[in-house]
Amino acid sequence: MGRFQGAKAIEDLGEGFYDPVRPADFNLVGVRYFDSDLSNSVGLNLTVDQVVSHFLRFEPLPGSLSQPLALRYHGHQFRHYNPDIGDGRGFLFAQYKAGGRLLDLGTKGSGTTPYSRRGDGRLTLLGGVREVLAANYLKSMGVNTSRAFALIETDEALVRHDEPSPTRAAVLTRLSHSHIRFGTFQRQAFFGKQDGLERLSAYCQRHFYPDTSTPEDMFDRVVTASADTVASWMAAGFVHGVMNTDNMNITGESFDYGPYRFLPTLDPKYTAAYFDHGGLYAFGRQPEAMSWNLAQLAQSLSLICEDAPLIGSLNDFAPRYQSALNHHVFRRLGIAPKDRETDTEFVRELFIYLQESQVPWPEFWHDWQGGAARMPKDQIGTYDAAFAKRLEPFEVTGERPQTDRPESLLYEDIGEIWQPIAESDDWSAFEQKNVSLMAKA
Repeated sequence: MGRFQGAKAIEDLGEGFYDPVRPADFNLVGVRYFDSDLSNSVGLNLTVDQVVSHFLRFEPLPGSLSQPLALRYHGHQFRHYNPDIGDGRGFLFAQYKAGGRLLDLGTKGSGTTPYSRRGDGRLTLLGGVREVLAANYLKSMGVNTSRAFALIETDEALVRHDEPSPTRAAVLTRLSHSHIRFGTFQRQAFFGKQDGLERLSAYCQRHFYPDTSTPEDMFDRVVTASADTVASWMAAGFVHGVMNTDNMNITGESFDYGPYRFLPTLDPKYTAAYFDHGGLYAFGRQPEAMSWNLAQLAQSLSLICEDAPLIGSLNDFAPRYQSALNHHVFRRLGIAPKDRETDTEFVRELFIYLQESQVPWPEFWHDWQGGAARMPKDQIGTYDAAFAKRLEPFEVTGERPQTDRPESLLYEDIGEIWQPIAESDDWSAFEQKNVSLMAKA
């Protein structure tokens, strides 16, 4: 298996962090997605038969976990603390090292666990398709995201209230650098387990933040990583939908793409989850939500840390977020920044313009990539001429897009990709979209 090196690092945490589980028994319908380039890059080099063996039958990878583990965690769900959650329809299947980094392979839809409550532990095929598309699209947008590794359809017919039922089923495997969530820390704090918090912090420092020497230092790095992630969402027009603390990764990677949306036009109140009636996780409130989530992590760490450095890092979230937002906006536009004050004012004016003009979000970023100097003169007229002048002082660093149409993943785009799958099992649009997205990643 080339450079593949199996690992069992999670077992160093010991009891209290996970439960060994058995995956469900599935009948194969077909491998609908497998990122062979990603697999080969870490030395797996799997055949199709091996994909089925490892990611449907869950035969252990060499040198890795002998049995899947459902991780234990708590979390604030829409600001209400829930101690009755954990990996309910997925588990940590394997760990390995590549390029000196610890990698996790986790699942979704792989069967029930002790934390499934009344759920069936399954994933709909449409849900799996949406997750693959989201991960690849966000990767192409420069977002720190988990990667879709494999999507395999099974023969189960599922009943869901938000999809026409019975609906098709699938098992998803995702690749990330960590399976540890803010809620993992919250669970240890809930039970007052200082030793557990110390072990968990040491694990995260060793594998994800090896240049830190204390839990306080690690938290400071988590603040920076989280600020960067939510800033990249804002520049991408991405609405996560469910920013609960159990959905926040300690490495800053975004993951678990359930009821997500991408903006058609800039609307700060735009929500992704139909059940988010109060707009808690609306597009414009995502930075606030991330800051609140970090405060809950800090509260958990306060059992083993001094308050002052934790509060200092939290207070620095806003300027770190602004710096990251400036970076991602300038990166997307393909222009060079000048100085913090100038850049911040430009970004502020940009978002005001996008909200007031209601120009289509995907088209705007496509048309202005490469700055005003690269915009064809006959196209500037479709935008505010005053806005075009704001771009002129910035040096161009990016190229004009080679395509006439912007890459988008709006709600209706997903519907157009899913319709031929549902009606005639035609996967060509899905496959073409992923090829297009990965070419831009």
